[in-house]
Amino acid sequence: MTEIDLSADLFGQSLQSPLLNASGVHCQTKEELNDLANTSNLGAMVTKSATLQAREGNPNPRYHDLANGSINSMGLPNLGYDFYLDYVLEDQQKPTILSVAALSAADAITLLKKLQASDYQGPTELNLSCPNIVGEPQLAYDFEATDQVLSEVFSFYTKPLGVKLPPYFDLVHFDQIAKVLNKYPLTHVNTINSVGNGLWVDVEKEQVVTKAKGGFGGLGGAMVLPTALANVRALRQRLNPSIKVLGTGGVTTGADVFAHILCGADLVSVGTQVMKEGLGVYDRLAAELKEIMAAKGYQTLDDFRGQLKEL
Repeated sequence: MTEIDLSADLFGQSLQSPLLNASGVHCQTKEELNDLANTSNLGAMVTKSATLQAREGNPNPRYHDLANGSINSMGLPNLGYDFYLDYVLEDQQKPTILSVAALSAADAITLLKKLQASDYQGPTELNLSCPNIVGEPQLAYDFEATDQVLSEVFSFYTKPLGVKLPPYFDLVHFDQIAKVLNKYPLTHVNTINSVGNGLWVDVEKEQVVTKAKGGFGGLGGAMVLPTALANVRALRQRLNPSIKVLGTGGVTTGADVFAHILCGADLVSVGTQVMKEGLGVYDRLAAELKEIMAAKGYQTLDDFRGQLKEL
């Protein structure tokens, strides 16, 4: 029997697997990042989204498991830009995407000017989608503002850069964001961030389950899979072929990974399921993906990537 090949590519770096961690899950401290570096079947890593200054995030409780996913209002806790830059420069043990978070357009420019002036040459992801910051809007829902930020960024930034996007729900919005993104030499888009401003009610206690924002929080896990797949598919159909698509959202099984890739994802991130199951989830997902590919006669990911059939 021919061996199933799960190898993938991260902007010229060869990966043993298409699987990534979703930024925000087990990637905040040096210890957590080192855990990821030593995790089998995790092809590459993504750091916690770094802000200019360290943030404690929102008050607890700020994460709650649900039967079909999760709700969180983390508030972007992180150790700050300098910590994560030092990690990717000095301690990186596995191909890594440095994630940086812009709480405003000005923050985005400042962060990327610092990165441009640094010795770091690897891939960076600008998080334009932070749904759980009290009082802050998601920049990527303002198409004109996103265009202005990227226009200024690429007037000086010459290193590999992609963006993290929120979920879009209207076909016109897919058209609008793709029109903006296609103007720039982006390495990739990462879609989706959590589905913002969900609410879960503990009926027994008659109260919400997270503290910040009156209980409103980002949804993740199995419940968001259809939205994640739709965003991967719609953006892959609209973006320049040179822009890779990283699929994030709803992955609980190898079949979900297969579906992301079938919709056009180059790599696939896992978030909520890591919280539920731990880092061993990557071994299980890789094994399940191989089983599906073997049953279908596929030997490589390119055999079926983007080949979703329509009725």
